[in-house]
Amino acid sequence: MVGHILTHIFVPDLVYEASSVIAWTIWRWIQVIFEVFNGAEIVISGDPLPYGESAVVVSNHVAWCDFFTIQALAVRSGMLSRCRYFAKIQLRLVPFLGWGLWAMGMPLVTRNWLKDKRELDRVFAGIVKRRWPTCNFSEATRFTEEKYEQSKLWCKENDKPQPKHALYPRTKGFITTVQHLRQAPQIKAVYDVTIAYAHNGQFLQAPTMWDTIRLPELTRTYGHKFHIHARRFLIEDLPETDDELAKWLENIWVEKGEWLEKKKEEWESSSPKKHA
Repeated sequence: MVGHILTHIFVPDLVYEASSVIAWTIWRWIQVIFEVFNGAEIVISGDPLPYGESAVVVSNHVAWCDFFTIQALAVRSGMLSRCRYFAKIQLRLVPFLGWGLWAMGMPLVTRNWLKDKRELDRVFAGIVKRRWPTCNFSEATRFTEEKYEQSKLWCKENDKPQPKHALYPRTKGFITTVQHLRQAPQIKAVYDVTIAYAHNGQFLQAPTMWDTIRLPELTRTYGHKFHIHARRFLIEDLPETDDELAKWLENIWVEKGEWLEKKKEEWESSSPKKHA
């Protein structure tokens, strides 16, 4: 552990590159298991993403297997090894995994804004000053019906727009990410990613973690549908102030909700057969 920390401090570029190579090896194999052996057919649509481009990524959060759909997009854009997610700070205590997350420059957050700001400053310093390539995923809260009802109530009380099929976005994390990373010359864009699932006529119904391990044909036999839709915005075109960035993200989430509603209607109109 001590040696790992000292290496990270004195040769951070080497650690970042080495951990990225290890990440690619592990994540690519996991992706092969999901898409090939477990037969998950992931539909990708939207804007073409420049190969190898560094970007800030925002997405709705539906289920555990969001990881697989996002990684499918990263594979095709050549950025699988550079994906950096917001992770819960508790993971830092997990041997090897937690140390690896830290070494890879992943933000380990508590969701207490005052506590997280220092951690985000540390993480973004390497990207800005050392110009590390990255696809940095801003934080999101997992969608549930209970949280959706809470979100609708909060939006009504605070006069905010409530997107369809998604929670109100976390604007503070997004603002901090953009305001830091727009200073990095290699960060060219913000990707808005929308994830949709369906199963047995139920929209946003994703397979469980256990299903992604045990089922051999998630799509063809068991009827699970996966779709990820990406939109690309130049970071130089985004608003400058925090308030304007928050409003921009609100609008993006409303548009995201409209896309999800259309996808729901499309899948319902196709009347798929139900599977066990």
